Amino acid sequence: MGFLLGISGMNKGEKVCRDENFAREPSLQDALAYEAIYGVSVRELFAGRYQQAEKEVATRAKILSFRKLRKIDARKQKAIIQLAVKASVNPSNE
Repeated sequence: MGFLLGISGMNKGEKVCRDENFAREPSLQDALAYEAIYGVSVRELFAGRYQQAEKEVATRAKILSFRKLRKIDARKQKAIIQLAVKASVNPSNE
């Protein structure tokens, strides 16, 4: 694990401890390494961060769903509507 999580000036144990205690945000490489080590998806390992990102995306989708686009891309419009519906129905996004 050291080659993935090593950083100059901080040993791997300190770095992992900081990640576990949410004292720092791990890099994408570190998060993927944790997924490989623990066999748990990044989405589950960092559930709070995932929910925050999901909420932000859903909020943005709501805004975009009310904006009239000059050229309507049906695929994008459908995705925006689905996210807006999910945001208004999903209690975790409140």
